[in-house]
Amino acid sequence: CLIGETIRLHLCKPSTCQAAAKCTLTAPKCTPAFVFNAPRMPLVLFYAFCALRTLFRSSHTVTVLFILTCVLVYVTLLEETPQDTTFNTKRGIVASILVFLCFGVTQAKDGPFTRPHPAYWRFWLCVTVVYELFLIFILFQTVHDGRQFMKFIDPKLGVPLPERDYGGNCLVYDPGNKTDPFHNLWDKMDGFVPAHFLGWYIKTLMIRDWWMCMIISVMFEFLEYSLEHQLPNFSECWWDHWIMDVLLCNSLGIYCGMKTLGWLSMKPYQWQGLWSIPTYKGKIKRIAFQFTPYSWVNFEWKPASNLRRWLAVLGIIFMFLLAELNTFYLKFVLWMPPEHYLVLLRLVFFVNVGGVAMREIYDFMDDPKFHKKLGQQAWLVAAITVTEFLIVVKYDPNTIMLPIPFFVTQCWFLGIFLILSWTLWRAQIPRISDHIQVYFPYF
Repeated sequence: CLIGETIRLHLCKPSTCQAAAKCTLTAPKCTPAFVFNAPRMPLVLFYAFCALRTLFRSSHTVTVLFILTCVLVYVTLLEETPQDTTFNTKRGIVASILVFLCFGVTQAKDGPFTRPHPAYWRFWLCVTVVYELFLIFILFQTVHDGRQFMKFIDPKLGVPLPERDYGGNCLVYDPGNKTDPFHNLWDKMDGFVPAHFLGWYIKTLMIRDWWMCMIISVMFEFLEYSLEHQLPNFSECWWDHWIMDVLLCNSLGIYCGMKTLGWLSMKPYQWQGLWSIPTYKGKIKRIAFQFTPYSWVNFEWKPASNLRRWLAVLGIIFMFLLAELNTFYLKFVLWMPPEHYLVLLRLVFFVNVGGVAMREIYDFMDDPKFHKKLGQQAWLVAAITVTEFLIVVKYDPNTIMLPIPFFVTQCWFLGIFLILSWTLWRAQIPRISDHIQVYFPYF
C-alpha cells in the first residue's frame, strides 16, 4: 500500500483481488465508491500490491521456519567452521538467541498492545526472557568470573571504574571564579537533563497517574539522599536534587506526559482500514496513527478504595524505585561506565516492556475475575527487577551493608511506621463497618 501511494498509483478496490482483477481488465468504469479518479494500474502490479497488503497480516510461521532451516543448512554443509573457540562460542550463543526470537515472534501469545504490530510486542517479550536468562547466568557466577564475562560482550569492560568527584562545590554563584561564576550550574547541564525529562515523560505514559508519578519522583530523591554514602554519584547539590531534578526536569516531563494522556483519552479512535480512506491526507494520517494506541484505557488506581488496591499500589511504587536503584547499582558492581551502550540498551528495553507490564498489572488488579493471572510481561519484569537486585547484593555486599546514618534511619522508620499504621487502619475499616451495621442497623 505504501509503495503504491508513493508512486501515486490508484487502485480499483473491490473486496477481493479476483474481483479487482476482473474489474481492472473488463470494466470500462468502476463504481465511484471503489475507484479513485485516476488511471487504472496493470494487473501484475495490482497482484503485487495485494500481496503487500497481506504481508503483515499473517504470522508467516512456515516462511520463517523455511528461511531458518535454509540458514542452518548453509552453516552446516557449506560453511567451514573457524578454528576459534571464542568466536564459535559467541556465534553459537547469538544463533541460539536468534532462533528463540524467531520462534517467539511467530508463536508467542499476544499481549494487550497490538500497534504498530503484534509481532513487535512479541519480540520484546522474547527479549525479556533472554535478558532474564542472562541475569540468572550472571547471578550463578563468582564475582570475578561475572565481571570478566562482560569482556565477551565488550572487551573494554571488566575493568574497575575510575573514581569521580560528585557533589563538590554547591554554590550556584561562585565569586571565587572570576571567569565564569555560574560554572557549577553549567556543569550540571549535561545529557542527564534531557534524559530526566524524557524518562519521566515516558514513565507518565506508563503509570497514567499524576500522584503516583510525583510520589515516585520525590521518593527517589529521598533515596539518593539516604544512599549517597554508598554510591558517590548519589551525592548531588541540594538545588540539583530539588530544583533541577524534581521541579524542572521531572515535573515538566510529568506535565507533558499528562497532557499527552489527555489528548490520547480525548482523541477519536477510528478503526478504518487504509484502503477505505479516499484521500491521500487521510491515508498519511492513518499511517501515522498506526504508531498510536489502538484504543485507550484510563488508569484509575484508587489506592484508598480497598486494602488490595492499596497494597498493589505500594508494590508498584516499591518495584519502580527498586528498578531505578538497580540502574545505578548494576553499573557500579559490574564495572560499566554510565556512557556505555549497554546502559542505554537497558533503558530502551524497559521503555518498551514497561508499558505492557503496567497495563497487565492494572488489568489484573482492576478486573481479577476476567484476568485470573498476572500477565506474562509483568511477571517477567518483576522477576528481572528482583534478579538485578540479587546480583547487586551478591557482587558487592560490603557496599550494600554500609551503615545508614542514624538520622536517615529515623526518617525511614517514621515513614514505614506511618504506612503500616495507615494500612492496618484501612484493613480494619470493613470490620468496624460490619459491627456498626450489626449493633446500629439504621446508622
